[in-house]
Amino acid sequence: MKSIFIIYGLFFSFQSLAQMDQFHAGKVIENHGKIAEVEGMDPLPPGAQFNVSFDVSKAAVPGEINRSIDSVARFINMHDAAGVAAEQINLAMVVHGGSVRDMTVNNAYRKNNEADNANVALIMALQKQGVDFYVCGQSAAYYGVKTEDLIPGVKMALSAMTAHALLQQKGYTLNPF
Repeated sequence: MKSIFIIYGLFFSFQSLAQMDQFHAGKVIENHGKIAEVEGMDPLPPGAQFNVSFDVSKAAVPGEINRSIDSVARFINMHDAAGVAAEQINLAMVVHGGSVRDMTVNNAYRKNNEADNANVALIMALQKQGVDFYVCGQSAAYYGVKTEDLIPGVKMALSAMTAHALLQQKGYTLNPF
């Protein structure tokens, strides 16, 4: 009986790995945000405009990329591949909870982790594409993160709630993922 479960587990593990082969690097954020081609999808309307905010509260495993930040790269890469012009994509990420540490420079990050912050290069690449990052000031205070600890260009907000409310007033929708 035990061997049946092992065989069953191996089968689905191999099947999962085979499906990962469908994903490839995008052309905008080349080292992050892998995408897959989607056959038979409904075409995007011409001139589609995306003003989207993302929310992240869960910190990455120390020394690893935060999956939620990588999702922003995937959003950019897949819409670029679908023909959406860069100027039609306006993205923001609101960061709170333990993930505020993922927004810090290596010196500050190492105070709480035994690794460099693997997110720095990705955040900087996303900023070059116009993505705005807002750190919840309330979470930052709780975790001892100061403005000078933040990666250059990352903004300190009064709170995550405030940042989301202001982004919504600017026409941003909240991505539920």
